[in-house]
Amino acid sequence: MNRTGAPSDDPERGTLDKAAAENFPVAPFFLPRAWRTDLMAVYGFARLVDDIGDGDLAPGGADARLLGVPPEDAEDRLILLDAFEADLRRVFDGTPSHPLLRRLQPTVRRRSLTPEPFLGLIAANRQDQLVGRYETYDDLLAYCELSANPVGRLVLAVTGTETPERIRLSDAVCTALQIVEHLQDVAEDLGRDRIYLPAADMKRFHVQETDLAAETAGASVRALVAYEAERARLLLNEGTPLVGSVHGRLKLLLAGFVAGGRAAIRAIAAAEYDVLPGPPKASKRQLLREVGVTLRGEG
Repeated sequence: MNRTGAPSDDPERGTLDKAAAENFPVAPFFLPRAWRTDLMAVYGFARLVDDIGDGDLAPGGADARLLGVPPEDAEDRLILLDAFEADLRRVFDGTPSHPLLRRLQPTVRRRSLTPEPFLGLIAANRQDQLVGRYETYDDLLAYCELSANPVGRLVLAVTGTETPERIRLSDAVCTALQIVEHLQDVAEDLGRDRIYLPAADMKRFHVQETDLAAETAGASVRALVAYEAERARLLLNEGTPLVGSVHGRLKLLLAGFVAGGRAAIRAIAAAEYDVLPGPPKASKRQLLREVGVTLRGEG
């Protein structure tokens, strides 16, 4: 998820307001109101757990206080994640303390959501505190199973459209989108001492960690990014039949997710795979074009 957004005196509002800066529409206007309400509740959870994991909470320690974390531990991300997990469990069997989790509770009950996808997102952020490098592509896929795939599964659950096949297709789309975001954010992630480019692939393309700290990418880095972008493109194509498996406004929403990934990959290619100066961004026109292509079942 995009990590931008201004701090707010109201932790709940400050977190939800970040939806406007995300790479993809969180709860677009064309969806039924009940879906929008529940998707925003899920978003609030996912955004807050990412902000805890990335150290991007609003200053002042309000979130830590709401979670019962003492001031001396308010900067310890693992302690905050443990407290957040404990409060999440109260969503299912009690009364949570954090307002974003209180907002989530009616959604969980209305949609019969289970703890597993929420726990997966917490586990991914806990892993980010402990693991900063991934040896193989399979290792990265296992991380995406925690960090990305639960989001798609929650969208299907909220809309009452989950089936085993749709979950499989959704996982492919979500993993692809996570890989694309990693490619866009190579420089930002390196600043956090994280590299989501598999070490085995870096070795294959003769890329050193110091190469990722340059202002612009050399030929080896560009070749590596192109290789990973192609992997993401193939995953997106594998998951695209998800769009055709649903109807109405949900079809448009899912087409937007796929199109956003495709447009981002095209933007990376248009930058000649030099992602180090900053994340290449697709234009709105390119995104809308990709939505049309996806809806028509082309591409």
